[in-house]
Amino acid sequence: MSLPNPRTTFLLVFLSVVFLLGAAFYLEYVQGLEPCPLCITQRVMLLGVGLVSLVAFLHNPATIGRRFYGLLVSLWSLGGLYFAGRQLWLQSLPEDQVPACGPGISYMIDAFPLGEVIKTLLTGDGNCAEVQWTWLGLSIPGWSAVGFTGLIAFGVWQAFRKQ
Repeated sequence: MSLPNPRTTFLLVFLSVVFLLGAAFYLEYVQGLEPCPLCITQRVMLLGVGLVSLVAFLHNPATIGRRFYGLLVSLWSLGGLYFAGRQLWLQSLPEDQVPACGPGISYMIDAFPLGEVIKTLLTGDGNCAEVQWTWLGLSIPGWSAVGFTGLIAFGVWQAFRKQ
Protein backbone atom coordinates (compact mmCIF):
# COMPACT_ATOMS: atom_id res chain seq x y z
CA MET A 1 0.00 0.00 0.00
CA SER A 2 1.46 3.35 -0.99
CA LEU A 3 1.30 6.56 0.97
CA PRO A 4 -1.06 9.30 -0.16
CA ASN A 5 0.72 11.82 -2.33
CA PRO A 6 2.06 14.99 -0.67
CA ARG A 7 -0.60 17.19 -2.26
CA THR A 8 -3.41 15.07 -0.80
CA THR A 9 -1.85 15.08 2.67
CA PHE A 10 -1.52 18.87 2.63
CA LEU A 11 -5.21 19.07 1.68
CA LEU A 12 -6.11 16.75 4.56
CA VAL A 13 -4.19 18.95 6.99
CA PHE A 14 -5.93 22.05 5.65
CA LEU A 15 -9.34 20.40 6.08
CA SER A 16 -8.37 19.30 9.61
CA VAL A 17 -7.45 22.88 10.47
CA VAL A 18 -10.81 24.09 9.13
CA PHE A 19 -12.51 21.51 11.36
CA LEU A 20 -10.46 22.48 14.44
CA LEU A 21 -11.06 26.19 13.97
CA GLY A 22 -14.75 25.40 13.48
CA ALA A 23 -14.70 23.52 16.79
CA ALA A 24 -13.05 26.51 18.49
CA PHE A 25 -15.72 28.86 17.13
CA TYR A 26 -18.42 26.39 18.18
CA LEU A 27 -17.08 26.41 21.74
CA GLU A 28 -16.96 30.21 21.67
CA TYR A 29 -20.21 31.15 19.96
CA VAL A 30 -22.49 28.18 20.73
CA GLN A 31 -21.19 26.99 24.09
CA GLY A 32 -20.37 30.52 25.27
CA LEU A 33 -16.72 29.95 26.25
CA GLU A 34 -14.71 33.18 26.17
CA PRO A 35 -11.28 32.63 24.55
CA CYS A 36 -8.35 33.92 26.55
CA PRO A 37 -5.37 35.70 24.94
CA LEU A 38 -3.34 32.49 24.66
CA CYS A 39 -6.33 30.70 23.07
CA ILE A 40 -6.47 33.41 20.43
CA THR A 41 -2.73 33.14 19.84
CA GLN A 42 -3.06 29.36 19.39
CA ARG A 43 -5.82 29.97 16.84
CA VAL A 44 -3.47 32.27 14.92
CA MET A 45 -0.79 29.56 14.91
CA LEU A 46 -3.35 27.02 13.68
CA LEU A 47 -4.48 29.44 10.99
CA GLY A 48 -0.82 29.71 9.89
CA VAL A 49 -0.65 25.92 9.55
CA GLY A 50 -3.87 25.95 7.54
CA LEU A 51 -2.74 28.69 5.18
CA VAL A 52 0.63 27.03 4.55
CA SER A 53 -1.13 23.71 3.89
CA LEU A 54 -3.60 25.34 1.51
CA VAL A 55 -0.82 27.07 -0.44
CA ALA A 56 1.15 23.79 -0.56
CA PHE A 57 -1.92 21.97 -1.87
CA LEU A 58 -2.56 24.61 -4.54
CA HIS A 59 1.12 24.88 -5.49
CA ASN A 60 1.74 21.10 -5.58
CA PRO A 61 5.51 21.60 -5.38
CA ALA A 62 8.32 19.23 -6.17
CA THR A 63 10.62 17.86 -3.47
CA ILE A 64 12.30 21.11 -2.39
CA GLY A 65 8.98 22.97 -2.16
CA ARG A 66 7.36 20.08 -0.29
CA ARG A 67 10.21 20.17 2.22
CA PHE A 68 9.89 23.93 2.61
CA TYR A 69 6.13 23.75 3.20
CA GLY A 70 6.51 20.80 5.57
CA LEU A 71 9.04 22.70 7.66
CA LEU A 72 6.80 25.80 7.67
CA VAL A 73 3.93 23.66 8.99
CA SER A 74 6.26 22.39 11.71
CA LEU A 75 7.40 25.91 12.63
CA TRP A 76 3.84 27.28 12.94
CA SER A 77 2.94 24.17 14.95
CA LEU A 78 5.96 24.59 17.20
CA GLY A 79 4.76 28.11 17.95
CA GLY A 80 1.30 26.75 18.74
CA LEU A 81 2.78 24.07 20.99
CA TYR A 82 4.74 26.73 22.88
CA PHE A 83 1.60 28.80 23.56
CA ALA A 84 -0.44 25.73 24.49
CA GLY A 85 2.35 24.73 26.88
CA ARG A 86 2.40 28.20 28.41
CA GLN A 87 -1.34 28.02 28.99
CA LEU A 88 -1.03 24.53 30.52
CA TRP A 89 1.68 25.91 32.81
CA LEU A 90 -0.59 28.78 33.88
CA GLN A 91 -3.38 26.28 34.54
CA SER A 92 -1.06 24.23 36.74
CA LEU A 93 -0.10 27.16 39.01
CA PRO A 94 -1.46 27.34 42.54
CA GLU A 95 -4.24 29.93 42.79
CA ASP A 96 -2.10 32.44 44.70
CA GLN A 97 0.53 32.45 41.91
CA VAL A 98 -1.81 32.99 38.96
CA PRO A 99 -1.30 36.41 37.31
CA ALA A 100 -4.09 38.95 37.61
CA CYS A 101 -6.91 38.73 35.09
CA GLY A 102 -7.04 41.46 32.50
CA PRO A 103 -9.91 42.90 30.51
CA GLY A 104 -11.32 41.07 27.49
CA ILE A 105 -9.25 41.12 24.34
CA SER A 106 -11.79 43.13 22.34
CA TYR A 107 -11.73 45.85 25.00
CA MET A 108 -7.92 45.78 25.04
CA ILE A 109 -7.79 46.27 21.27
CA ASP A 110 -10.00 49.36 21.62
CA ALA A 111 -8.41 50.86 24.73
CA PHE A 112 -4.75 49.80 24.96
CA PRO A 113 -1.67 50.43 22.82
CA LEU A 114 -0.92 47.71 20.27
CA GLY A 115 2.27 46.70 22.11
CA GLU A 116 0.32 45.96 25.29
CA VAL A 117 -2.24 43.89 23.37
CA ILE A 118 0.50 41.86 21.66
CA LYS A 119 2.31 41.32 24.97
CA THR A 120 -0.88 39.97 26.53
CA LEU A 121 -1.52 37.73 23.52
CA LEU A 122 1.97 36.28 23.83
CA THR A 123 2.16 35.86 27.59
CA GLY A 124 -1.44 35.44 28.71
CA ASP A 125 -3.02 36.58 31.94
CA GLY A 126 -5.08 35.13 34.76
CA ASN A 127 -7.93 34.37 32.35
CA CYS A 128 -5.66 31.82 30.69
CA ALA A 129 -5.36 29.83 33.92
CA GLU A 130 -9.08 29.09 34.06
CA VAL A 131 -10.08 25.61 32.87
CA GLN A 132 -13.42 26.13 31.12
CA TRP A 133 -13.84 22.79 29.39
CA THR A 134 -12.36 19.30 29.48
CA TRP A 135 -12.76 16.11 27.51
CA LEU A 136 -11.18 12.82 28.55
CA GLY A 137 -9.34 14.69 31.30
CA LEU A 138 -7.62 17.21 29.03
CA SER A 139 -8.41 20.91 28.85
CA ILE A 140 -8.54 22.86 25.59
CA PRO A 141 -4.81 23.74 25.65
CA GLY A 142 -4.06 20.09 26.45
CA TRP A 143 -5.87 19.03 23.29
CA SER A 144 -4.17 21.86 21.41
CA ALA A 145 -0.79 20.55 22.55
CA VAL A 146 -1.68 17.06 21.31
CA GLY A 147 -2.81 18.48 17.96
CA PHE A 148 0.22 20.72 17.51
CA THR A 149 2.53 17.81 18.36
CA GLY A 150 0.87 15.77 15.62
CA LEU A 151 1.19 18.66 13.19
CA ILE A 152 4.90 19.02 13.99
CA ALA A 153 5.36 15.31 13.27
CA PHE A 154 3.35 15.66 10.04
CA GLY A 155 5.45 18.61 8.87
CA VAL A 156 8.72 16.82 9.56
CA TRP A 157 7.41 13.66 7.88
CA GLN A 158 6.22 15.65 4.88
CA ALA A 159 9.60 17.40 4.63
CA PHE A 160 11.64 14.19 4.70
CA ARG A 161 9.40 11.52 3.21
CA LYS A 162 10.69 9.58 0.22
CA GLN A 163 7.68 10.07 -2.06
